[in-house]
Parts: sequence; C-alpha cells; structure tokens
Amino acid sequence: MMGHQDPPQPKLFYPLLTLETRVRSNHPLRAIAQLIDFEFVYEEVAQTYGTKGHVSLPPPVLLKLMLLLVFYNVRSERELMATLPERLDWLWFLGFDLDTAIPDHSVLSKARTRWGRAVFQALFERLVWQCVEAGLVDGAKIFLDSSLIDANASNNSVVDTQSLKAQLTRTYRELEARLDEPVPEPSHPQGARPVNTRYVSTTDPDAAIVRRGNAKLRYQTHRAVDSRSEVITAVQVTRGDVNEAHLLVPLWQAHHANTRRMAHTVVADSKYGTIENFLACHERGLAAHMPDLKQAADQRAAQRQHFADTQFTYEAATDTYRCPAGQVLRRKSWHRSRQSLDYAAPKKVCAACPLRSQCTDNTMGRTIKRHLHQEALDHMRARSHSAPARRDLRMRQHLMERSFARGTRYGFDRARWRRLWRVQIQEYLIASIQNLDILLRYGRDPRRRLALAVRDLGRALPLGSLHPFARVSCS
Repeated sequence: MMGHQDPPQPKLFYPLLTLETRVRSNHPLRAIAQLIDFEFVYEEVAQTYGTKGHVSLPPPVLLKLMLLLVFYNVRSERELMATLPERLDWLWFLGFDLDTAIPDHSVLSKARTRWGRAVFQALFERLVWQCVEAGLVDGAKIFLDSSLIDANASNNSVVDTQSLKAQLTRTYRELEARLDEPVPEPSHPQGARPVNTRYVSTTDPDAAIVRRGNAKLRYQTHRAVDSRSEVITAVQVTRGDVNEAHLLVPLWQAHHANTRRMAHTVVADSKYGTIENFLACHERGLAAHMPDLKQAADQRAAQRQHFADTQFTYEAATDTYRCPAGQVLRRKSWHRSRQSLDYAAPKKVCAACPLRSQCTDNTMGRTIKRHLHQEALDHMRARSHSAPARRDLRMRQHLMERSFARGTRYGFDRARWRRLWRVQIQEYLIASIQNLDILLRYGRDPRRRLALAVRDLGRALPLGSLHPFARVSCS
C-alpha cells in the first residue's frame, strides 16, 4: 500500500549523527585532506601576527576556505560563507561542527592582505614537490605558454594620466592614492616592462589595456608545464601588455627551483623565438624548440619578392657580406643595446645595381644585421628546425591548451580580485588545484605511473622501435 510521510518533528539531540559518517569515503575533499598538511601555514605566517588582541581564525582554516572558494568556483566570499552551513562536506573539511559559528566573509580578504602571496606560493611549491616524489615529473623538458586573464575592472574606469581634465577629477585623486599603497610584491619580473603607462584604470591600476579581439583590461599568466603528466611546475602573472618572451628564463629557473630537476629542453611558440632567448638557452646548454622570429621576417621578404638575409653570404676572413649581385657589404654601424653590427654596400653601388628591385625599397640601400654571437645564434636556430623540435611543437599546442582549458572550471579566465599580487594568489591556487587533480589521478596508482613511464619511453625512441605488444593503457 502507499505510504505517507509524517510531519517532521525536530529532535532535541542527535547522539548518533557525526559529520564523519555523512561524508562519503571517496569524496575528493577526503583525498585532499590526506595529501596536504595544512599545518605548514602556521610557520609561514607566524611573523604576520602579534601576541595581543583579538584571536583570529586558525590559519589552516583560512587557507582551506580560500581553497574551497576556488575549487568549487564559488562566485564570491559572501556566497561561500552563506553556503557553508548547508554543506556538510565543507564543514567536515574545515574541522567545523553543525553548531560552529560561521565567520564573516571579511576574514578572507584581511588574511590575504596580512599574508601576501608567500603562503600560496609555498602551497603551490609543496604540491609540485609531492608530484615529483610521486614520479609524475620528469623535469628534463618543459613547455611554456601564456594566456590572458580579464581583470576585475571596467573599461569605463580607464583615464588618461596625461590629460589635465582627468587630473582635476576625484577619480584621478583616488587613483593616485591607490598607486601610493604599499604593494607586497614587485609589479613585474626583471626585464619585463609594461608597454602602456599612460592609460590607467582607476579601479585596478595594475591591469593593462590589451587589444586582442576587443580591447579589455587584462592580466597575463605564464606557465611552465612538465612533459610527463602535465604537472604545472612554475607560474608567473604579469600585466597583460608584458611581452611573454621575457619570461622564458625566469620560468626555467622557477622550474628548476621547484622540482630540483634541470630542464634540458624548452618548448615554446614563436613569441618566445627571440635572439635574446636563443642566446640565453645557448649559454645554459638548453635545446630551444621554438619557431624562429627571423623565419617570419624571411617569409615577409619573400612576399615582397625581396632577397632574404640568408641569400647574403658571410665571408669570415674579410668580415664582409656578399650580396646575390656579387657586391661587397662592409661594416657600417654598431648597436650597443642590440649587440649587433650593420653591413651595407656604398649607396651609389646599391643604387646602380641591376637587382635592386629584388633587394630593397630603401633609398639608402640594403642593410644586413649580424649579431655579436651570430655563430651561436645560427646553431640554435638550426636545432629549432629539427625533427624532434617539430614534434615537440605539435605536442605543445595540445598540451598547453589542455592546461589552460582545465583551469577554466576554476574561474581561471577572469580575475576574482584586483591588483597584481592578488591575481598571482588566484593563479597559485588554481595551479595547485590542477596539480592536485593530477596527483589524485596518477600519484596513488602504480599502474598509471608505469603507463606514464612507458609513454615517455615511446616519445624518446624513434617510431616503431618499441615492441608492438609492449603497450600499457593510461586510462
């Protein structure tokens, strides 16, 4: 027969009810609680607290709250605290009980301001090292790329700092006050300078206007990803208008510091293929698998039906170049900042050349640039066109796209907070969660680690060298 539900009658006591029994055994937060020892945060933030005054929430609880905020992509800290009493798994993860007082949302913003980004960087680095210990990081080859992040600010907040009208408004005075605020971290890495300093947002002065598609206020995140199981080994956030080519060496250094593995191959797209990066890799003994920007310049010259620089022959004995018409180009000028020499033929000789229309449109004649370390540069460029380099570049396109795509479920593509150091905190949390996902999927299963090792072997050996029956499923 059909049953009927009795009206609910609340009980005064629930002696058999515990949160431990209400959270399923395979809940992801159980695995995270086992993998991360949140007690490390006490030592990291000890110097930021005094010995008197109001007693704060325990720092591990604050860090867990911020991890939940990103892990479940909650829209705001207010919503996180409003939802917290309804989520038994969150209460269990935080060590709370059903009658524990829910803190105010402001404790999270105060904690970030007090701590800075050091705690979140430490969390990220600890998880990278756990991936290393689990055998999920090879360390010998890293893939680099960057992606834009929309700032938490409107285009209507942008003012022209050189405009007298803007300087007379109240919003400009507020902007000056924000710029005078102490910044916990440097605004950009060494060597990477912002392009636009004239137009500034009064809401988020660290964000930059980037015209890629629609012009927006943006930041830019840079990542180094290991080749074995796609662990993110290094991250850096800059303004959106910073040239990502300047981040190659800092990311390589951070990868080495976080994994204690020396990467011997760097794989990146054409934006990183600058002379400075090729020579930096040569100095460090690295293989630079990235397209050469000079190749694009030669293609543009071919479209204009002009001779490429490679068609001019360098004669080391006389330190001169010989053009396709047989004329001699000698040293013309020296550029200290670029560490390069210009070679050119006399203006009259170039003007009378029968092949001039195929060489240049410049009235002063054709000029060839030669770097001070041209031999090393030519060697690195030749290696970047090899078969292993082309294979790595094909792999990089899919690998880096996956890394950024997986971050979108955690709100990767839009900044939660304002100012550069806060966006850096967001990226550390997202990268930590992505590495946690890899650690949960592969780190505890020896068969999956064996599959990764066999896959690495298959990538390293020539095609067809593995026995056809030596296949291990990675699923």
